[in-house]
Amino acid sequence: MDAKRLGMLQIIICSVLWSTGGIFIKLIPWNAMALSGARSLIAAIVVFISIKLMRLELKISKRTVSIAIALAGTLLMFVLSTKLTTAANAIVLQYCAPVIILLYYAVFKRKRFAATDYAVIFLTLGGIVLFFFDGLSAGSVLGNLAGLMSGIFFAGVFINSGEADESTRFSGIFQGQLLTAVIGLPFAAAFDTPVTGQTLLLIAMLGVFQLGLPYAIYALALKNCPPLTASLIAILEPLLNPLWVFLFAGEKPGMWSLIGAVIVLASVTFWCAKDAAKKPT
Repeated sequence: MDAKRLGMLQIIICSVLWSTGGIFIKLIPWNAMALSGARSLIAAIVVFISIKLMRLELKISKRTVSIAIALAGTLLMFVLSTKLTTAANAIVLQYCAPVIILLYYAVFKRKRFAATDYAVIFLTLGGIVLFFFDGLSAGSVLGNLAGLMSGIFFAGVFINSGEADESTRFSGIFQGQLLTAVIGLPFAAAFDTPVTGQTLLLIAMLGVFQLGLPYAIYALALKNCPPLTASLIAILEPLLNPLWVFLFAGEKPGMWSLIGAVIVLASVTFWCAKDAAKKPT
């Protein structure tokens, strides 16, 4: 397997692991900020161990701080959105990221994209809207706004980490997890935060398998997978997220969701095949 396909596969693995967040966040009876802080503290430990095992330099720079702020914003806003509105709304709004990334590169980097690239972006996002059309109007305005903010921050994560070297990416992600923990954990003292064995187990699973490991894999993947391509492949997350809800909570997708799933999967498959087939320049 060449490096480019390996990078794509790594992003797919990240998407699968990230997609388990919604159902666990719903099951943990903690304030959104406190929960964000707790899982990120565990994730920070996982990322730090990865840095040490790979013998990477731990850096602090303008780029690592940019990655950290974008990541902290993504994590805090996503958990807040998931708590205030439906998991489906939270995840679909987060995935406005590919359009923001495309516009960033087109406007600020003067990068030219083919008409098919733009078509894949908008078809993909259109499919996601259909996927969650059955319940898109549900939920609070604040929750939906938090989901949209999460998407803007998420685009910032892809852009900043995609333009960084490996040590900078890992350092920025580590700092982002720490920043999230510093912001979120104090809320545990201000709100009811019941501590039980089940709660601690779920938080540990979130910190290690849903956040720490996938972000370490993500930092490796960006070496060979461009930010826009990575963000498109990661759109598999909002498809899988409702699947876990269906399997573990019995929630069935509607007809619009099924149609949207077909559109998204077809668009992402086309994009990946087209991108992988490009000859290196």
